[in-house]
Amino acid sequence: MAERTDRHENAAARYFAAWNAAGPEAVAKAVAAAWAPDGGYTDPLADVRGHEQIAAVIAAAHEQFPGFVIRPLGTVDGHHDTARFGWELVNEADGSAPVAGFDVITLDAEGRIRQVLGFLDQVPADA
Repeated sequence: MAERTDRHENAAARYFAAWNAAGPEAVAKAVAAAWAPDGGYTDPLADVRGHEQIAAVIAAAHEQFPGFVIRPLGTVDGHHDTARFGWELVNEADGSAPVAGFDVITLDAEGRIRQVLGFLDQVPADA
């Protein structure tokens, strides 16, 4: 069981690294490390596939929320090729977290993300 737990935690860590990467080149590199080439990302605001489109979603979030980082909430829970985890978008200047959600990921045989299904639990009224 520990091997599967490490696999899920490692995939989630790469996911967070991609969301927190700074600059287009770093985001592209982190997305390629986290997602399978044909991987997807779906949440209420986006439904994209492939590294380039996923990187574009991350870049758009960085533009909308400058100075914010995404951090895990709680632990990663997983079995087989599926994991779930909570997260929050935190303002590094004041520690506020106006956005929070919950994601479910599926992994390929190499432990890279095949698909993210994201849910937004908390969003600002003006978003």
